Amino acid sequence: MEGYSYGRYVVYQITHDKYGYHYHLINLRTLDMQQSEIIKPLSQKFGIGMYYDENNIEFMPETEVAELYAKAKAKEVAEQEKERLENKRRKAVREIGRKWLNENLPKDAKAIIVARLKTDESDSQTDYYASKVTRTVILGFSKHKRDIFSEMRKYAPNFEETAHLAIYNEQHEHREKYSMGAGYYLGESKYSGWIIEKSPIYDRKNKIDEFAYVAGCPNGIYINKGNDDNTSIQEQKEPTLQFESDNLSFEIVDYSEKAIALFGDTKEIKDLLKAMGGKFNPKLAHNNEKQAGWIFSFYSDNLLILV
Repeated sequence: MEGYSYGRYVVYQITHDKYGYHYHLINLRTLDMQQSEIIKPLSQKFGIGMYYDENNIEFMPETEVAELYAKAKAKEVAEQEKERLENKRRKAVREIGRKWLNENLPKDAKAIIVARLKTDESDSQTDYYASKVTRTVILGFSKHKRDIFSEMRKYAPNFEETAHLAIYNEQHEHREKYSMGAGYYLGESKYSGWIIEKSPIYDRKNKIDEFAYVAGCPNGIYINKGNDDNTSIQEQKEPTLQFESDNLSFEIVDYSEKAIALFGDTKEIKDLLKAMGGKFNPKLAHNNEKQAGWIFSFYSDNLLILV
């Protein structure tokens, strides 16, 4: 008999209840045990299902079926025991991590800065695009929830696999806080490789539970005490966009938790900036001095990119 992926099966038992017949099967190659409610002749094959060749029906001697069942059952029991031990191990690791986070997660922390290894699971032939996280490590903690790439870069050297992200590269800065977007993250791709992002803390206990396993793993924490978050958001500001042409030259920086600022030669576009909600201020702090610039709410960021 053939089933999914053209595997060969043997029916070792047939049971019946109020819902109908149930065929208990063993995969001859993998010894996996499963169940099917419908088995059709191969001549009626249509789509995925279980089929038997009515023109070449094969029977297995009862003794061989019994031996096969014993092997399959032993495999099932071994896998269940393996799963039980793995669950026990993960529980112990989580307890270690939970204890560490309770003792080391700063009381004033508003986010955990993490690195995640993404593995591509996309299938271009079916237009399916997806990825999964195969590893997560903790790089540090932040006193605010704001996504600032300079802060992420500051923690990148803590872990060898993300050290290359410490170098400024505009193409590594991804702003996808929209429906179906991947949020703010620092990295080459959201589908594969390492990325750095912030995981905001809204409930301390829940966040500790979320990262307990990561913190408990032997290679789950890469924190450098030298780059603890002792700087304010203002000190972490950086250009998020630089623009130059024959008659225009300006840069946009993260200015505060709720605002961005635009500095440079903006005389020719001042009316546009004002129409976009900008407020001119001749004494904004920038590069350790007072400079004239325009202040915008953080949510104007995407509008400024259109300038």
